[in-house]
Amino acid sequence: MKRGLIRIVLPLTLVAAAGAAAALVATNASAGAKATVKTVKNGTFGVVLVDGSGKALYRYTPDSKGKSACTGQCLAYWPPLLIKATAKPVAGAGVTASLLGSIKAKSGMRQVTYAGFPLYHYKADSKAGEFAGQGVDGTWYVVSSTGALVKKKASGGGDTTTTSGTTTDSGGGAAWG
Repeated sequence: MKRGLIRIVLPLTLVAAAGAAAALVATNASAGAKATVKTVKNGTFGVVLVDGSGKALYRYTPDSKGKSACTGQCLAYWPPLLIKATAKPVAGAGVTASLLGSIKAKSGMRQVTYAGFPLYHYKADSKAGEFAGQGVDGTWYVVSSTGALVKKKASGGGDTTTTSGTTTDSGGGAAWG
């Protein structure tokens, strides 16, 4: 009797699990059907990129144009801004549409880029207006409307802005890192 019950219940359980997994993949894919990138003015960082819901977007300094260096455990804390493979990112207020693009990501999705560099969220930023990822490990920074990294000084002096691998310092204090 037990063996007969296992033969019936096990296949049903496997089918249910497969259906749940497919639903999860479909939900994630539909969530990335459209990604809007816009700007907000922040009292600390100036005008920076955020997603359509106002959550901060970051760049990872080891990335290069067109290539993400964030893999494995990194992605658990820094989820990429993803869209469906057939979608295009949308330029919201303050964003230069010609700077928006995307690169191939895992699982058939594409990662949104700005000025050629991949964009990410930070897991600890749970709502709009939070910038907890700024300066983490000296490698994660918010992005200006021109695509430059915005690095604020720990001492509150000037900013350091990085564009195309060149850093300019407006003075005051040591950089985060």
